[in-house]
Amino acid sequence: MDTNDSGETVDGRRMLRRVFLGASLLCLVLMALRFGVIENGLLPRDCGPNGSDSVLSCGLTWLLTQSFHAQRLGIFALAFGVLGFLAGLRSCGWIGWLAGVAGLVLYSPDYAAVGALLGLFTLLRAYAPVPKRENE
Repeated sequence: MDTNDSGETVDGRRMLRRVFLGASLLCLVLMALRFGVIENGLLPRDCGPNGSDSVLSCGLTWLLTQSFHAQRLGIFALAFGVLGFLAGLRSCGWIGWLAGVAGLVLYSPDYAAVGALLGLFTLLRAYAPVPKRENE
């Protein structure tokens, strides 16, 4: 691995950019969904058996409602954040981080905040530079 003048690995800096770029893009998309669709009342309200709305729009409404009903998205983020943090699994760290960011935007902030932080800690720990020993 290449290092720069401060001894930090280039791969670690690249991964740090990916972590925050991914979260920023996800945040923008979800904020557009939240403020442009959900809070503007563009989701269909008549999705019963005799409803006139399409299956796709009713499915999106159901999926969004289930994601923040009883903070399910936040609990999902917390579970993966804890698993990633305790086991040191990067994939679980990514899921916890991104699901936590999504939960913060989509009405599930309590558990999602902890899940996002644990996922972020997992990712930062996985890509942190290893200090060199003086004996070597």
